[in-house]
Amino acid sequence: MAQHPSLRGSSALGAKRNVLKRFERVELLKKRTLWKEGDRVTGLRKTKPDA
Repeated sequence: MAQHPSLRGSSALGAKRNVLKRFERVELLKKRTLWKEGDRVTGLRKTKPDA
């Protein structure tokens, strides 16, 4: 009987994520100079992870 895909080990979890956490989005926007200190953290613009 085959193992269900959700039960695979942690080695398979290293795939590229297409959703960033808020702090990751803020760091990315800072790097792209689209966010500066004092700007709101809610309602951030959409971003794609760096390749």
